[in-house]
Amino acid sequence: MLIRSPKASELTEADITDEAVYQQRRKFIKQLAGAAGGVSIAAALPNSAHAAGWFGSDDDDVAAPRQTLKFKPQARAENMVITAEKKAISYNNFYEFGTSKDDPVNNAQKFRTSPWQVTIDGEAEITGRFDYEDILKKVSLQERIYRLRCVEAWSMVIPWVGFPLGELLKQFKPTSKARYVAFETLVDPEQMPGQRNAWQGGGIDYPYVEGLRIDEAMHPLTLMAVGMYGKTLPPQNGAPMRLVVPWKYGFKSIKSIVRISFTSYQPPTTWNILAPHEYGFYANVNPKVSHPRWSQASERLLTSGGLFDQQRVPTQLFNGYAGEVAALYNNMDLSKDY
Repeated sequence: MLIRSPKASELTEADITDEAVYQQRRKFIKQLAGAAGGVSIAAALPNSAHAAGWFGSDDDDVAAPRQTLKFKPQARAENMVITAEKKAISYNNFYEFGTSKDDPVNNAQKFRTSPWQVTIDGEAEITGRFDYEDILKKVSLQERIYRLRCVEAWSMVIPWVGFPLGELLKQFKPTSKARYVAFETLVDPEQMPGQRNAWQGGGIDYPYVEGLRIDEAMHPLTLMAVGMYGKTLPPQNGAPMRLVVPWKYGFKSIKSIVRISFTSYQPPTTWNILAPHEYGFYANVNPKVSHPRWSQASERLLTSGGLFDQQRVPTQLFNGYAGEVAALYNNMDLSKDY
């Protein structure tokens, strides 16, 4: 029997959100979003808009079938209690499928993820277009239980399955000019209703793009996730492959990736383009740096039950991973480089 004290990057199942809370929200949040008519009602009203979604019921199960993955499980203490899975797959942001929290699970179930290819370009010795299946053949999958902190001041804890991003990037031999890594989401308006309707897609100029400094991308905590809860990613959570950067706000963890580019310059990022005064390039979780419209000092940890079972907990610097990532930002003013 293994009993040990995990590092911040090795959360236990006791830290993981209970899933039943996700199943209580669909009808009311759509009514609220329709009445508000804002591009980003969730961001504008982090407490009320999201809280409203806990009413209603989720008797229907629209989740697409997923395959079981083979991976190295994370060692866990005996008191771990894994979150029921439906929670994390039915309350999320993926504006390509709509801006309400339940739009992705409702609108993404016919999303085609096979065949899938990823283009590698830029400052690297090896570039080209690669099949997703071939990428998986060169890596070993492992489980990572990570906190997920949304910029909207809610949080979860999720058991991901994937591989360190750096393990993949090294295969393409980035040159000395590669200072950043840029990422791009699929563009397919036929499948993604938010890309063909600006109102439904939050006013974003697609494709969704993100980026990291190369030392952030190579950090051992940075994960390329291909699954969660032991199975392949659901389409609404970024299938077939997405980024997970646990010390940053969730919008940095770009979904359904089709391009990875090594660049010598800081790449543009979607939310920084859309609202640069609100969303910086780094987006490190920081309780001392408020969003212009709300505090980041605390967060709603989505727990079991309904509206009144949620917990309000203090936000941790770097989302609790400061011991492992703070050195990346030595001599930086995190209130300016937010």
